[in-house]
Amino acid sequence: MSESFDYWDFFVGEALRANSPLYARFAEGVGQDPELRAFAATAKKGQPHANILFAAVHFLLLRGAQHPLRRFYPDLNGWKTVEGEDPFPAFKDFIESHRAELAPIVAGRITNTNEVGRSGMLHAGFRAVAAEAGEPLNLIEIGPSAGLNLIWDRYGVRYIRGPEIFAVDTPDPALTIDIELRGEKIPPLGLAPKVSSRVGLELNPVNLDDPDARDWLRALIFPEHRLRVERLAAALKAYTDAKPQIRVGDALALLPNALRDAPEHQPVCVYHTYVTYQFSSEMREALDNLLTAAGLRRPVWRLSAEGTLSGENPLTLHRYHDGTRESRKLALCHPHGAWLEWLG
Repeated sequence: MSESFDYWDFFVGEALRANSPLYARFAEGVGQDPELRAFAATAKKGQPHANILFAAVHFLLLRGAQHPLRRFYPDLNGWKTVEGEDPFPAFKDFIESHRAELAPIVAGRITNTNEVGRSGMLHAGFRAVAAEAGEPLNLIEIGPSAGLNLIWDRYGVRYIRGPEIFAVDTPDPALTIDIELRGEKIPPLGLAPKVSSRVGLELNPVNLDDPDARDWLRALIFPEHRLRVERLAAALKAYTDAKPQIRVGDALALLPNALRDAPEHQPVCVYHTYVTYQFSSEMREALDNLLTAAGLRRPVWRLSAEGTLSGENPLTLHRYHDGTRESRKLALCHPHGAWLEWLG
């Protein structure tokens, strides 16, 4: 990933869209500081420099590092915000004074975020898949990280539009995700489709039995996002009961066998949320080619939520069959699941 000013300028916009003025200011400051840009660029190839650097700082603060920077983080400060004071000088000083601790984190970690708010999109998306393909579904998630969105159907969802609330039917939900509903259309409701099998394909799975790994997941959440913190805690608890299967390795190498394992008389759907932005153009093309080839034997569905450089975040359903791909945009979404506009 380029460490040019354009990238950091882009991230300023991303942070503002995600309601994180703190990270927007940090990104603005780093974009104007060649030394900090260079430090962030020591991240692994393909990793987003801003997310890695900011999570590394957050990780040390969560683990008890004492510094004046702490008071600018709402999640470490009783959810209070500091007004009228620039946090960037403290941020830069923290990096300078903790560089030896930060360096291996920036160079070695990856953004294996598990934002369970995205399961609100998946609920609607898989209902659309089932309406078209039938059920039970056989699900393959590319890049599930810790697997918290593999158990999307254990979460309740409420789509809220002004005084109106449209709830999906989820018996005894592990947590409830509230999503602002935009536009005139209502997403599919009712019970979640039946799931026959589910498997994740992940190069770097998160071991949720490891406190270090759990803290890193927490550090990846933006400091102002209280609901995301609370949802993560509830999802981690639910995961200990479910523990869905995750196969370790290159997803593109594992995908053909995962597709063959799905019963041919039942529909199969590959899905991913904010993963392929880390793929090279060759990898994205390879994924499309793999699904096109698999679609020669049987219909294969693909549900994707990936951002675009224009800032749009569509939820898209693809159907591969007989060497062709048909695609339709189901919804526009907030990248963390804060809102959804159903297009249907």
